[in-house]
This record gives sequence, structure tokens and C-alpha cells, in this order.
Amino acid sequence: MKKYIFTIFAGLLFLQCVSVKTTSTKTIHDAQIKEINTTSNPKLFIGIVVDQMRYDYLIKFKNKYGERGFKRLINKGYNLKNVHFNYIPTYTAVGHTSIYTGTTPVNHGIISNNWYDKVLKKFIYCVDDANYKTVGTLSGGNKSPFRMVTTTVTDQLRLAQNMRGKTIGVAIKDRSSILPSGHTANAAYWFQGGDDGKFITSTFYMNELPKWVQDFNNSGKANNYLNTTWDTYYNISTYTETLPDNNEYEGIFNGKTTPTFPYNLSELRKLNGNYNLLKTIPFGNSITTDFSIAAIEGEQLGKSDFTDFLAISYSSTDYVGHKFGINAKELEDTYIRMDKEIERLIDYLDLNIGFENYTLFLTADHAAVQVPAYLNSVNIPSGYLDTKEIRNTLNAITEEHFKTSEIIESFSNFQVFLNKDKLKELNINQHEVTQVIVDEIIKHKDIYKAASAYTLQNTSFNSGILKTLQNGYNQKLSGDVLLIPFPSTISYSKTGSTHGSGYIYDTHVPLIFYGAGIKKGSSNKFYPIIDIAPTVSQFLEITHPNGATGKPILEVLGN
Repeated sequence: MKKYIFTIFAGLLFLQCVSVKTTSTKTIHDAQIKEINTTSNPKLFIGIVVDQMRYDYLIKFKNKYGERGFKRLINKGYNLKNVHFNYIPTYTAVGHTSIYTGTTPVNHGIISNNWYDKVLKKFIYCVDDANYKTVGTLSGGNKSPFRMVTTTVTDQLRLAQNMRGKTIGVAIKDRSSILPSGHTANAAYWFQGGDDGKFITSTFYMNELPKWVQDFNNSGKANNYLNTTWDTYYNISTYTETLPDNNEYEGIFNGKTTPTFPYNLSELRKLNGNYNLLKTIPFGNSITTDFSIAAIEGEQLGKSDFTDFLAISYSSTDYVGHKFGINAKELEDTYIRMDKEIERLIDYLDLNIGFENYTLFLTADHAAVQVPAYLNSVNIPSGYLDTKEIRNTLNAITEEHFKTSEIIESFSNFQVFLNKDKLKELNINQHEVTQVIVDEIIKHKDIYKAASAYTLQNTSFNSGILKTLQNGYNQKLSGDVLLIPFPSTISYSKTGSTHGSGYIYDTHVPLIFYGAGIKKGSSNKFYPIIDIAPTVSQFLEITHPNGATGKPILEVLGN
């Protein structure tokens, strides 16, 4: 009997031990999973792109900024003072793509905002995709990032976390939201103007807007911003960093006779595309901050065991720059207010995410040129070229040398596309044609450099403007001859600013890293814009984007 009782006792003890061991093993396993999933990375990473922001705006308007916006980033983050785009063309879609892919159009495939497709033989837009439909309104959402052929740092973060952690893109412009958030984003949202005044998306991401987006669109915020007056934030007499308010180098809204403050927005919206007007005033940046904060709350970003990524692009700075120029009171006021948006966003992050739980960078997708008409007035070489006249010159060249004006298929983005079928029909050698065009078009008064695709494929430029041209050349997509105008010579109206060149006024932009894990300091070292994505990848300890050619900026990273 004792032996029987002992056997039962031993069996029970064994079962208890097994139970304890099993429970203990499960506890350890759960802890290991927790440890694996919870790294030292921040809960939330934010990329901020201020569209068309020149580096010198940090200096020029410094005395107008508060202590908690741009200055807080500079004083408590790492300010890289000599960052440049290293390719042509410096356009919005290309800039956002290069920032997030860590490479140039050579690899990522976004060669402009719009470009001539030599296979389809028509102009295409960088994010148009007829395979998808609009979500949120009746139009404006047939979009996807499919033309971007490499991954982004946002893609790599999702892959590294086995598709856990969220990526959300926010911007006024569709391309500025879609391209940064990558192929694997949970959502990209952009603002549809006209009579809609709503943030929308595409069926590439979802079939219905989340409730928080619907609530935001129904809140009346967009309408409220336009039922007010845009006047200067401070007394206009203190705006001494820019030209007089009424000058001939600024564009004018429909319904105004002068480009002067104040702007009665409730009246102007009627003649300026209704909600489209919101894009071209600083309140477009305000609603971008509003929506970004709503996205953080609605998606609970920064609250899980995984790192989320919020890609924000402030687009209205670009619209204002295009409309009024870089030396206008309107632009100065826009950056004073932009500083307040940065302050508002960071204050929110500190309070709701916690400084130790987020990291960000702030940069721009390109800069901008001084209005050439103004430069002319102060005896600085500059000018305007007529692309139609360039096209006529190209036809005249081919007529003279090859007895035909039918072999130029398209001229766009300062690229010449030849009609290959016509060349074959006429038995004309393509390389001979391109070399003749290069030799002859360089005589044009507005053209400073020219290079054939053949040269760009077979010669390696190590520096200078031709190196940036080469970095922007994509063998599959680009034209057969590429042209570079003289400095400060643009194809644009004689009011307002534009961009697109490889000159310093278009390439030099801010880059500031800030937040958890970032050193305090500054640097005057040269860095190309394509170093941002590898730096973020290194910081997050994830694989670099699959086409990346940039290198990590190690000096910004904390121990």
C-alpha cells in the first residue's frame, strides 16, 4: 500500500514539475518574443519634408522664428548645413523618392513629376495608375507608387518587422504622400481641392476611408481656414528680409489687383478654385499638421511594440514660392507660420508620444531660384527660355543635317526624344543624330551644356554639373539628348519662382535629425541627399533600400 501511495505521489510530483516547467518555458518564450519585438528603436519615426525650402531660409528668417520650432530642432538636434541634391532634375516627385530610397533616378525610376514615356508614346504622371480607384471622393485617387522600382526606407522598416508596425503618408500633394510611404504603406493620404476639400486615398491602400479620416473631413477644418483672412503674423513693417509687399516679381490671385496683404480668403476662394486656394496659402500647412496629428491618434501610432513611420510633406511652401517668389512678403510670412507648425507638431509629440519615444528628420525635396526678372534688375545674369522655340531650333538642326524635321518625337524636361521608327525608316544612324544635336544646340543662347545618352552611358563624370545630369539619367526612361540651361535661366512665368536645375540655388536644402538617439551638434561637411535613407536604416538597424547608393551619416547617431 505504501509503495502504491508513493507511486501516486511521485506521479503527481512529476506532473507538477512538468506543469511548472511548461509554464516556466512558456513564460520565458513570451519574454524572449517580447525582447525580440521590443528593441531600442523609437516607437515612432517621422520624416518631414518642407517642399521648396532653401537652406538659407533657416538663416534669413531666423530672427522671426520662435525658440520651439526650427530653432529647437537646430539647438537640440543635429544640423547638417551642407546637404545637396546630387542629380538633375530637382522636382518634387524626384526629391521625395530620392530622400526615401537613398538613390537617384538612375536606379529608382522617378525621373520627373511628369515625363514622356517613349514606349507608350505619351506623357505620364509619376503616380497615376488606372488599376486603382479613388477612395473618399469621385476623382483624384487613381494612384499608386508602381513606377518607383526600388524600395524605400519605409518599405524596409515594414519588411524588417514582418509587416508589423504602420507606415502612413500625409501631404497636400498626392506624389508627396505616395512615394515616401513606399509600396507597403498602410495608407497614403492627400488633399483633394476643387469643391471637395477632403483628404483622400486610393484602392491601392484600402476600399473605404477609416472613420477617423471621415470624421476629419466632416469637421469643417478646411472650410474654416478659407473663411478667414490671411494677414501677416507680425506687423508687416518688421518684414525687412524681403522685397516691398507690392512688387512686379510676384504673381497675383484672381480677384486681386496687387499681390498685397491682407487676403480675404472667403472672397478669393470663389475665383481661385475654391479649396485649391488652401494649397497656396500657409493654412495648407496648418491642415497638414492637423491631419498628421489626427493620423497619429486615429492609427495609434507610437503605441505598439513596433516602430511606426509617419511621412509628412508640407506642400504649401512650394505653392507659395511658385506663386510669389522667394523674396516676397508672402513667402516670409509662410515660413514664420511654418515655424509655428513645427512647434505645434513637436509639442504634440513630446506630450503624447514622449521625447524618448520618437525620432525625426526634417529636410526639403528641392530649393528654388531667385526670380530671374529681379536678378536682371540688379545686373545678375539670368533669363527666360521658350521651350517651343527650342523645339523649333531642334527641328531646324535635323532639317539642315538630315533633311527631315520628323525625327524629334518629343522635347520635355530639357530632354530630346528621337523617333526611332522614323530613324529606321530613313536609315539614319541614331548616334550620329544625337551628336549633331549636341554640337549644334550648344550654340543656342540659352543652353549651357548638352550631352547625349550615349555619352552618359559610356563616360563617367566625377564632379560638376554633368555629374548631376548623369545621376538623373535613367537609361530605360530618359531621352536621347539632355540639355542644361545657363544658371538662373528658366522656362517659367516672369513672376514667381521655380526649380529643377542642378545649380546650388536648387540643390542646397536643410537636413536636421532630432529626437531619441540623435546627437546634438552641427556639421559643415558635404552630404548628398541620398544619404538620408541609409542613415535612417542604420539608425533603425534595418536593411538599406534595395537600390540605395548613399551612405549613412554616422556623425548624427548617438551612442
